Amino acid sequence: MPVIVKDYVWRQTEEQLYISVPLKGAVAAASGVVCTELYVKVNFPPFLFEVFLSAAVDVDRSITKIGNGVILFTLYKQEPAIWESLSLANVSKETMQRLRENAIARLQEKAKDDAQSKAVTKRENEKYSLEIMMKIDEEERKRIDLLKEEERQKASEELEKFKEQQRIEEEQRRVQKEQKRKEEEKRRNALNKSIVSNSLKPSVQERHKIERPVPPTRKSGSIKIQFTPRVFPTALRESRIPEEEEWLQKQAEARRAINTENLDLQDLKEEEKNPEWLKDKGNKLFAAGDYLAAVNALNLAIRLNDKMPILYLNRSACHLKLRNLHKTIEDTSKALELLTPPVPDNAAARLKAYVRRGTAFCELELYVEGLQDYEAALKIDPTNITVKSDAEKIRRLIQGSG
Repeated sequence: MPVIVKDYVWRQTEEQLYISVPLKGAVAAASGVVCTELYVKVNFPPFLFEVFLSAAVDVDRSITKIGNGVILFTLYKQEPAIWESLSLANVSKETMQRLRENAIARLQEKAKDDAQSKAVTKRENEKYSLEIMMKIDEEERKRIDLLKEEERQKASEELEKFKEQQRIEEEQRRVQKEQKRKEEEKRRNALNKSIVSNSLKPSVQERHKIERPVPPTRKSGSIKIQFTPRVFPTALRESRIPEEEEWLQKQAEARRAINTENLDLQDLKEEEKNPEWLKDKGNKLFAAGDYLAAVNALNLAIRLNDKMPILYLNRSACHLKLRNLHKTIEDTSKALELLTPPVPDNAAARLKAYVRRGTAFCELELYVEGLQDYEAALKIDPTNITVKSDAEKIRRLIQGSG
């Protein structure tokens, strides 16, 4: 037994008609959509949606978008006018059956035409692909032949260069060998002359021999060294207690300035242990345009109290300014999770969360998800002109007219 979908939403202009049908779990591959001039049907078991239109629409210009459990119809009216109702009133069963049969017949005819068109296109593509492949093979063969010829010429040139280099090196070795032979001959002649000269006169060391006393051997011993026990990086003689305290304070401030995630809570000042104080500090930094510092302050506040939705909501605004879009989605989702149950007191916060998350989705080109968040925001405040205008822009983008 199919479940008839009745909680759809529709609106119109003089030329266009918009229908939004919520089907939980609907995807494009598994949903059967039928659309003719006077009949629209969506079959997604166990859900069934059908409507017999009050007037005719232009099927060729109409657009259907399916995704994330929502089906959006954009139908163009054949004659511009404002309809009193979406569907025909008091439609007989015979008329309904006739419209259904006409829709099925048109779909079958369209499917047949599409199949023939696809077959013709496939044959043309195969022929074109064959011609392209033949052309590519011919060009590849020419390229390979050219590369072979270039490699052959390159190998011949390298061989000639190698032979020339070998000849030059052989000539250099021959010259060096000749020079070495001549130098060796000169050294032998000089040595022979020196030997003859030294054999005829007494040695210089024998004439000027000096008796030098040998120094005594050093006595053995040991040296004792004592070190001051220290835990601080520097030795005690190089540092003093006030200087060490100042150094430790600067290290804590540096850790606080660089990253609040690794900051030891013992390094916090008294006011920094208050999440409300950190929230106000983050607001001031955000107003001054220092978004990174604002994120650090809110990170520390969330570490102290992770149940305050305003902290996640404010941090999502900082991430949106920094274009950390995935983190924006995470923070707004966490804020909406904490803003339960939905009551009038938290309506403004929930509105901001939906708008910021919808903006992040649109920046990531996830327009269907963004439109869902903007429509959720409009349910909270239907009179918000800005949100309504932005939702309309997103809807036009989804329909391909933006």
